Amino acid sequence: MIKTILKILIAILMAINPQLPGILDLGRMPQGKQIDLNEFELVWSDEFNGTELDTTKWGYSWWITERKGGYWHEDMVSVKDGNLVIRAEYLETPPENYYLDSGMDMPEYKPGWYTGKVTTRDKYEQCYGYFEVRCILPAATGMWSAFWMMNEGVYNVNNSGEDGTEIDVFESFYYKDNWWGNDAISTGIHYDGYGEGHSGVAVGKMFIDNNPYEEYNTYGVEWNENEYIFYINGVETGRTSAGGVSKNPEYLLLSCEFAGENGVQFSDRHGTGEIDKTPEENWPAEFKVDYVRCYQYKNK
Repeated sequence: MIKTILKILIAILMAINPQLPGILDLGRMPQGKQIDLNEFELVWSDEFNGTELDTTKWGYSWWITERKGGYWHEDMVSVKDGNLVIRAEYLETPPENYYLDSGMDMPEYKPGWYTGKVTTRDKYEQCYGYFEVRCILPAATGMWSAFWMMNEGVYNVNNSGEDGTEIDVFESFYYKDNWWGNDAISTGIHYDGYGEGHSGVAVGKMFIDNNPYEEYNTYGVEWNENEYIFYINGVETGRTSAGGVSKNPEYLLLSCEFAGENGVQFSDRHGTGEIDKTPEENWPAEFKVDYVRCYQYKNK
């Protein structure tokens, strides 16, 4: 009932001023235009219909072991029942380190919270178009899942995102019991690295009509030479051109992460809530991805 009342309040506030729910940190409902896929042609996709990850499309490279409050490990990634599945759970016994002989200087695996990521880095990159994922979010606190885009230009500190921008199509920070409910995701962009020069824009907290932890939804971004336009289930949620739009190809990432740092989970980050090993039925948590599709403009 509280969630229904809140959504009605948000709708009223948006009718008065579309910016009010964001200013009050209440979240917003998608209410923009419907994406017209007739303007695009499908140029790359993975429907995850096999029994293992297609390594011609995806890899595990880029930040292989320690990640914020946990660890990324490729054993946490599988393909089954028509989904890419990224698992998340606490492991007393660390999994095997496949990179001991790689010559790379990486933190060692220790007992802790483990999950995974996949990326098209060095396999597929695209500049401009429409990018969409269909997925079910992991139902657990202290962590989040994401569909995002990157290139190496993101690290250049030059007061511009034109050489590269981290595009967060969605991040699922809100699985916890708050009075405003938990059926929401966050969208935003980052550029100029991740240090003192960092700049970023939160496009907003967006509510979803159904339960995103039990039902599939689509999350997408249209990226053109002028702006980024974000969508949930094909309906526009917001747009931005902050920093200047990236003009270089970017690769895709699907990931889960735990709040914390140096491999130690300890914090509430971005609203994730403190992690809790109970109820036991929540673990392992799973991020289930039905498909990823990349479209290019037909007439641009």
